[in-house]
Amino acid sequence: MIITKLDIETIRKDFPILKRKINGYPLVYLDNAATSQTPKQVIDTIVDYYSRYNANIHRGVHSLSQEATDAYENARKKIQNHINAAEPHEIIFTSGTTDSINLVASGFTSFLKKGDEVLVSAMEHHSNIVPWQMLCERTGAILKVIPMNHEGELLIEEYAKLLSDNTKLVVCNHVSNALGTINPIEKIISLAHEVEAAVLIDGAQAAPHIKIDVQKLNADFYTVSAHKICGPTGVGILYGKEEWLKKLPPYQGGGEMIAEVTFEKTTYADLPHKFEAGTPNICGGIAFGAAIDYMNSLGYEAIASYEKELLEYATEELKSIKGLKIYGTSQHKTSVISFNVQGIHPYDIGTILDKLGIAVRTGHHCAQPIMDYYNIPGTIRASFSFYNTKDEVDILVEGVKKAKQMLS
Repeated sequence: MIITKLDIETIRKDFPILKRKINGYPLVYLDNAATSQTPKQVIDTIVDYYSRYNANIHRGVHSLSQEATDAYENARKKIQNHINAAEPHEIIFTSGTTDSINLVASGFTSFLKKGDEVLVSAMEHHSNIVPWQMLCERTGAILKVIPMNHEGELLIEEYAKLLSDNTKLVVCNHVSNALGTINPIEKIISLAHEVEAAVLIDGAQAAPHIKIDVQKLNADFYTVSAHKICGPTGVGILYGKEEWLKKLPPYQGGGEMIAEVTFEKTTYADLPHKFEAGTPNICGGIAFGAAIDYMNSLGYEAIASYEKELLEYATEELKSIKGLKIYGTSQHKTSVISFNVQGIHPYDIGTILDKLGIAVRTGHHCAQPIMDYYNIPGTIRASFSFYNTKDEVDILVEGVKKAKQMLS
């Protein structure tokens, strides 16, 4: 397969924010695992919606409503095709991955009983831990943890031992937000299905880096947030196999999700509307579709190739700094590096980097159990996207060296 080389300088022109200066320095944005930046193609889509056809969808006979409905449903189909879902109604628009996970957790209240088991990996974001703890509290089910090793890899043999006839649900991220580890989710899903357990995959961190194929993965549920993938905040999707979405009860009640309402009884709409109560983030959904178009115009193979090059370069350069330790050293990683400098709190280094115009994330990254495993308060996380450059890596490295010198 021939991989087209990305023209990074041309791509960077698509992102207006990259022209900013912070504290007098050119912005070096390395917090992409939290939120990616938005290209003008997506910004233009947002402006176009509010300028030309802002209207509510599905309910109106007037032209603006029909235009908005068509654009919104076209975005649903774009996302369906992008992740290779079998049907467009298997794509449920939500406010993001957290909302998607809570939707499924709420629905499984009807399916679990005391003694049933939910398996969750040790490297989850809090949004893929807390909803399942709440579910277990409601139902009497037991939460069990798939362990990890020091390299930041899940112990698949130990996972296999945890599976039993009591296992009803397995939840795991495709990529760790704190470590960058790419988990072997095809194996995880396959083993879960052997005991007839359902599987939810948190794909928020995978979607910017990996072309997802939910049918190939055989995932029962898969979640994505638009703001990780060059789209707007406040919108995402839940993919669910049709058979599961039909079994799950509605998550919220209101307009749009009904077929008929009387004071005696309400019947619910067909998929996907059964789970989309109220006026949705119409503009966000349409812009999500535009973001998918943008990513595919670059090509995921080209993105992956370039980000791998950036990751390898940044890893080697950072490792040259005495006293710097990287957490998460799996051979299978996306472009995320979590690190600390011996004897210095990560927050202090992050503060100095900000003064130099360098945006990184510090703290536990909403993955506190990982930090507890390593017995650290948190890390400095540099997360790279396809619009970052090796020059920016060099600026980061020099910034860390300067911070170390100032704080030692």
